[in-house]
Amino acid sequence: MKPGGVLKQARTSAPGLLVLIALVVSVATLTIVAVRGHPPVSRAQQVQQIAAGLHCPICKDLSVADSPAPLAQQMRQEIASKLGAGESADQIRADFVAAYGDSVLMSPPRQGLAGAAYYLPWLVLASGLIAAGVLLRRWLRASPPDQAGPVTSELSEAQLRTVANAVAQLRAEEPG
Repeated sequence: MKPGGVLKQARTSAPGLLVLIALVVSVATLTIVAVRGHPPVSRAQQVQQIAAGLHCPICKDLSVADSPAPLAQQMRQEIASKLGAGESADQIRADFVAAYGDSVLMSPPRQGLAGAAYYLPWLVLASGLIAAGVLLRRWLRASPPDQAGPVTSELSEAQLRTVANAVAQLRAEEPG
């Protein structure tokens, strides 16, 4: 073996070793996160999360969590009592929708006409990409003007004389 052979072999395997270490650290991190799960959420945080997803019926531009209105305060208390009674967040939202309609939700539902808010942008994007693809395909298939064929419009003798006379007249009219 050459004197620098071991060192050269160690240098070439260093990137592979770094990738292996990064992979082991990533798997270990993901395992720890999966085992521990989400940190526990307090009841106050749950109330805040649910209230943040509801419009205040009095002040339409604020959520129930942010509104200082007395009705919003009552709604927050009702959310807390329903959570204490064991209802889920979806059940609580459904109760408020039943009482106030879909307009109480901060984000529109994904079904019905309100679902268009979620799906219309994707539909417009897909349509635009399809139209761009069709136009690009047509543009690439169209032959360039210089390859369209030879130009056969030659000037007659009379036309050449007329052009020559016009050029001579322009030169005569030039000052200097």
